[in-house]
Amino acid sequence: MASFSQPTGITLNHVNAGFVAGTTSTYTTTAGTAFSINGKFGTTLATQTNTASPTLDSNTGLAFTAIPYDNCACLVWGTTLAGVIAVCQGPIVATAAGVTTTVGAFIAAPQFPALPENFCPMAYQIVRVAPTGSSFTTGVTNWTASGISCTVMKNISNLPDRPQIA
Repeated sequence: MASFSQPTGITLNHVNAGFVAGTTSTYTTTAGTAFSINGKFGTTLATQTNTASPTLDSNTGLAFTAIPYDNCACLVWGTTLAGVIAVCQGPIVATAAGVTTTVGAFIAAPQFPALPENFCPMAYQIVRVAPTGSSFTTGVTNWTASGISCTVMKNISNLPDRPQIA
């Protein structure tokens, strides 16, 4: 007799919401969201245009830690079961020394943050700060500020095993 293993508790983004950095410190999506967290369908969110980015880390509930110069961190964008956009920041990792407004090369890839149970990842990006840049704080600092390098947001269905840095 064959046995069947029923998958349980799947957290999955069902739609490429097309996350992109908006103007200033905002974000934009090109499609509405559709997702499930631990097998439950979440509340969908309509397309967003230059919407204010969260200013609190969804994992800690505290303001984001500023990323200082010659450092980087990974930001994971997602939504809660209630359909609220949320962001979690990974640990800050040193980069090689940059030159003026040019960011330094990666010494080690930044890591994904811990994610809360009520969170479905939908995109991630890596932020690096050059030596002449001001520190970067999610929801506050302009994405295109001098000395700030933000990778294009990588839209995902679920979190991969590690951030892609190239």
